[in-house]
Amino acid sequence: MLFSELAETFDRIEAEPSRLGMTSILAGFLRNVDPGDVPYVVYLSQGKLHPDFHPMVLGMSDKLVIRAIAATVGTKESKVVDMVVKEGDPGTAAEKLIKGKKQMTLFSDPLTLDRVVKSLTAIEEAEGKDSQDKKTKILSNMLHDSNPIEARYLCRIVTGRMRVGAGTMTILDALAEAFAGKDDRPEIERAFNITCDLGLVAKTIGEGGMEAVSKIKVSIGSPLKVMLAERLRSIPEVVERLGGKCAMEYKYDGIRVQAHIKKDSVILYSRRLEDLTPNFPDVALSLREHCGFEEAIVEGECVAVDTETGNMLPFQEVTHRRKKHGISDAIRDYPVRIFLFDMLYADGKDMTPEPYLDRRSAIESGFKISDNIQMTAMKIVSSSEEGQRFFDEAVSARCEGIMAKSISEDSVYRAGSRGFLWIKYKKDYQQALVDSFDLAVVGAFYGMGKRAGKYGALLMAAYDQDTDRFGTACKLGTGFDDEFLDRLPEMLEPHISQDKPPSVDAQMVPDVWFNPYIVLEVTGAEISVSPIHTAAAGYVKDDSGLGIRFPRFTGKVRDDKDPTECTTYSELADIYSLQEHDSDGLA
Repeated sequence: MLFSELAETFDRIEAEPSRLGMTSILAGFLRNVDPGDVPYVVYLSQGKLHPDFHPMVLGMSDKLVIRAIAATVGTKESKVVDMVVKEGDPGTAAEKLIKGKKQMTLFSDPLTLDRVVKSLTAIEEAEGKDSQDKKTKILSNMLHDSNPIEARYLCRIVTGRMRVGAGTMTILDALAEAFAGKDDRPEIERAFNITCDLGLVAKTIGEGGMEAVSKIKVSIGSPLKVMLAERLRSIPEVVERLGGKCAMEYKYDGIRVQAHIKKDSVILYSRRLEDLTPNFPDVALSLREHCGFEEAIVEGECVAVDTETGNMLPFQEVTHRRKKHGISDAIRDYPVRIFLFDMLYADGKDMTPEPYLDRRSAIESGFKISDNIQMTAMKIVSSSEEGQRFFDEAVSARCEGIMAKSISEDSVYRAGSRGFLWIKYKKDYQQALVDSFDLAVVGAFYGMGKRAGKYGALLMAAYDQDTDRFGTACKLGTGFDDEFLDRLPEMLEPHISQDKPPSVDAQMVPDVWFNPYIVLEVTGAEISVSPIHTAAAGYVKDDSGLGIRFPRFTGKVRDDKDPTECTTYSELADIYSLQEHDSDGLA
């Protein structure tokens, strides 16, 4: 298969404004691809060679890509830099420079998909003092044999900034359209949710159809997408919704991790599928030492603790463990404790179809409790009064609130799903606006006055799973300290987009656009109907969305969350409805 066929497909998808149109283009292409190539088509469409949890990444710097482009077209690097600055994208710069080249060498070979994958793998694996030269030479060799469109996507792939606009949900839709039917779409998504590997799902359905997809199971080493909770506005509603009797657990203010424990190793995954093991080596070691299973997958919350008092510390303290260097000092200065709350796999058995209490019992019987490995505090409550007392205890213990969980026979673990089997209730819910919001940065506005020369405000967006798009919910300009403002440019720079990203719906136009990646926690006074914001457009009024009034940054950068785990349109609409209900004097 020629790489040009894939590059031209990417070009068509990028130019298509409709998600349905993107899906049809990708599905039509996948139908004619050799099954062995299907996973690479899927991975490359997102600028990767592997699933998100794979330890190897391409990640070539713009500097190296510019050097490769300059060597390919025979020009000065400064000229390429000027073009990249003008276009805001090394890929577009490469396309234009190669298109404008007066003569192409006669000694070039067409790029095949196989050659591109092997070359990208070589870039990924290059190590040592001359690794930068190796990477530059490999990319230059591919660019030498590429046409302008191929050059655009080669440079975007190696920098991890594809910008095609086909997100995970769009790709899953395309797989259903290409190889199955609309009714099979939930089963395909289930397979992805328990493996987090689009390529594996694509390869399986391409080679074996839906029968093979249905056989995909939970396995050690492949993280699952986490189960999510709904929210309600009062303890009585929570208890009633769960049938009058439920389990309540403390909701800790830490970092959620999923531990994959093997006989001789442990990997800790974040919600964003990052490997957090280097940040919590003490937790990984303790889990292996205190685990009675040869293999297991468990979920828990890593919380910073004061070793003198035993008190749990705020979220900001545990984030000190996210640093890349000085981890020995961080282990000493910021000790943590992991509170286990769910068992997903044990010695070959998929635990996700088991009821909640059976999964919890498996943890209790399979792990030895120690100083830094404990179970979440849990109690079965049979009334709202019991629930309120437990909630008050959780808040007194410096927790965020409680997680209420169904104890019915169908209280299974639904990977990647949000539902009323789990309901969260936080102390924030007793204020005017219920809960905080996790929103993606999609734009920035230059500051004025004391913020001159910096970003002064950010355009924040919620996520719509139905359309795989992001809609703006607020312009955020408060809650930032000077230190955060100083590091914002470096944090956001890898995600700059020259134009409005294809996955973003917005009426407001910022000074700088960003592809959704960075997630921040935001609070506000209330949610209101907004003619200028696009999140949940049409939920209340046809020509308006929902916006967060008086938004404020809490100080939490949710680098443990993928942008698709942002607050959703439906959540915004639900909270708006609760506010309206409250204003009627019914709460």
